[in-house]
Amino acid sequence: MKLNRLGSAAAVLSVAALALTACGSDNPTGAAGASASGETPAANAAVSGTLTGIGASSQKSAMEAWITGFKAENPQANVQYSPDGSGAGRKAFLAGGAQFAGSDAYLKPEEAEEAKQVCGPDGAFNVPAYVSPIAVAFNLDGVDELNLDAGTIAKIFKKEITTWNDEAIAKQNPEATLPDTAITVVHRNDESGTTENFVEYLKAAAGDVWTYEVSGDWPSDIQSENAKGTSGVVSTTGSTDGAITYADFSAVGDLSTVNVKVGDEYTKISAEAAAKALETATPVEGAAENDLALDLERDTTEAGTYPIVLLSYHIFCTTYKDQATVDLVKAFGNYAVSAEGQKTASDSAGNAPLSASMEEKAAAAIDSITVAK
Repeated sequence: MKLNRLGSAAAVLSVAALALTACGSDNPTGAAGASASGETPAANAAVSGTLTGIGASSQKSAMEAWITGFKAENPQANVQYSPDGSGAGRKAFLAGGAQFAGSDAYLKPEEAEEAKQVCGPDGAFNVPAYVSPIAVAFNLDGVDELNLDAGTIAKIFKKEITTWNDEAIAKQNPEATLPDTAITVVHRNDESGTTENFVEYLKAAAGDVWTYEVSGDWPSDIQSENAKGTSGVVSTTGSTDGAITYADFSAVGDLSTVNVKVGDEYTKISAEAAAKALETATPVEGAAENDLALDLERDTTEAGTYPIVLLSYHIFCTTYKDQATVDLVKAFGNYAVSAEGQKTASDSAGNAPLSASMEEKAAAAIDSITVAK
């Protein structure tokens, strides 16, 4: 099997520890924040206190890097993160059990409405922070990579294609020596934003095969191997000959990966190819001014674009109960989306960068957080 790693700059998310402060309603407060140039409040005046975050396991490596970098500039600030999964993170946030969530999917309309109960009348908002391709990763002795189209990927994960030498795979890989090894599908068993992003691609690009509704939960009637979190599915796949899974590319280690057919060509997975997918993304219809949730064009035919992309968010309240909490949330949130924070994450996790314009929008959104009145 071949070692695959991302090679680009970073986007970011934020993280936090086991103390929490309730979110409130609105009204402006001028707390220190990052500028569009990437300067963070941490560079000017250190903040203190404890921040609590729960969410996507895909962001674990990047978050560890952000915590270290932020802590170095703010030694009195305690920042920890529990990578329990996107669904768990959103649930904890909406229950008032975390000051922010890390999520590979933006808040659903009903969740956005629920957020008003803990965040006040203006609710919560989504800030893109971490961009990474989702690898279709497999463990097959002697095979470093494969070319597959969307329909074949969908049939594999739907368990309609069950051996590695199936004709549908073989005809796309005439130079590969494919064994008759059984395919073992490994999926997430927790509610997962990575699952939601992956099946959203299958639905958009191979809807005639993948007829399930888009959800963060794996279809219950597809029975196969499963594990919790990114590390769980990667570990299970790595220890199972013939296994295949989907996971954040930065976490797949030495598993082999699939080149995905886009248009008439197969696109090799990379941070650069994933970043191209954001160029055609559109704002979610009806989103509030500072909500930066995006819909991706999963069925793109643009050459060189890798369409199975994980766009992960930080989800914040529009208001918090006191100035100290506002300052801490803004300082850490801005560090994560600053040029410095993104480089720190990229050096550790290898995720793709946010564009300069998105960095600026993210900083402006975070700077809009105020003290509840």
